[in-house]
Amino acid sequence: MIVILGMMVALGPLTIDMYLPALPKIADELGVSSSVAQLTLTGTLAGLALGQLIVGPLSDSLGRRRPLMAGIVLHMLASLLCVFAPNIGVLGVARGLQGVGAAAAMVVAFAAVGDLFSESAAATVISRIMLVLGAAPVIAPSLGAVVLLQASWHWVFAVLVVMAGALLLVAALALPETLPQAHRRPLRVPSIAATYVEVLRDVRFLVLVLVAALGMSGLFAYIAGAAFVLQGRYGLDQQTFALVFGAGAVALIGATQFNVVLLRRFAPQAIALWALAAASAVGVVFVGLSAAHVGGLFGFVVPVWAILGAMGLVIPNAPAVALSRHPEAAGTAAAVLGAAQFGMGAAIAPLVGVLGNDEFALALVMTVGMVIALFALALTLRVGARGLATPTALSRDNDKGGVIGDVVPEPA
Repeated sequence: MIVILGMMVALGPLTIDMYLPALPKIADELGVSSSVAQLTLTGTLAGLALGQLIVGPLSDSLGRRRPLMAGIVLHMLASLLCVFAPNIGVLGVARGLQGVGAAAAMVVAFAAVGDLFSESAAATVISRIMLVLGAAPVIAPSLGAVVLLQASWHWVFAVLVVMAGALLLVAALALPETLPQAHRRPLRVPSIAATYVEVLRDVRFLVLVLVAALGMSGLFAYIAGAAFVLQGRYGLDQQTFALVFGAGAVALIGATQFNVVLLRRFAPQAIALWALAAASAVGVVFVGLSAAHVGGLFGFVVPVWAILGAMGLVIPNAPAVALSRHPEAAGTAAAVLGAAQFGMGAAIAPLVGVLGNDEFALALVMTVGMVIALFALALTLRVGARGLATPTALSRDNDKGGVIGDVVPEPA
């Protein structure tokens, strides 16, 4: 089940990352600037955000399988449109539709985790999914570079058509329905709106969503600017870029697996807090190095890898605790979570370009996101700890499926 769910989630990163080595070529061939070419990435992330808001409530009403299948088919059709895109406008629209299709796979996977697990168990499962998911950023740019050696950038999207078709087959044959008929919600606009209102009224859930989104913002900043910094500033070829980019993914994957060990002794919230503190400290150093133009290539990649490693401890834990607060509406909660993460990514990607697509822009955006997330989580934990002093607060949080302020580890 974990492998299958990991494959579902991996469709989004594969869609995002496979064409990264082609971004400079796309800009040249279509006669646009690098920042305009980056808008195709923004379109994908916006589609991932919007798609999850749509698919989440549908999956709470129709079950997980049917929205998943429809989303993968949409992804395949959008990928075909990318193959034949004559200009940057058509490519941007097609990339947005790709994002909507990939969103179905991602939100259903995380909703299934919410169906089956809670709190530390969910964090452990998400960490294992990240092992499968983490292979995507390693493989995707390298695969894209191989395709570019043999053909034009259009063929990158042809490969995505084939991959999505294989995923559709796996989902049809091997993914069971995780939402029983008795637990489904009515497919009516008032009911969907009421579910969203219920979820969005939970302030602690929203803070955890913000932390998860800001934790992902560093990753999206790196995705948006890495090709231009590593290939443009440091002159790496496409294959070397893919290796360096993949090394950052390895740091992220390794941290997610170490997170499983940490969860045996510490609560997910405590792990995320310390990881954000470490990432913020490294980020401040990174900003200083990039502003002073000190350290060269190693002064760029080492801090990036360290921050990605810290995010590997944030990305599984914040969503796990957030989803555990609303097990009765896991699809809608997963939709809000995913929409916030990719909506933040859609805003971050062009911001890196506007700030200059250089080391300093990347360092500044990554660091600011980590610092804001650190303060938000620390403040919420402090407020939650004070709230535990009253039996009423404890009862209310237990009703939500977990006490965010409680950082005492559960028995292994």
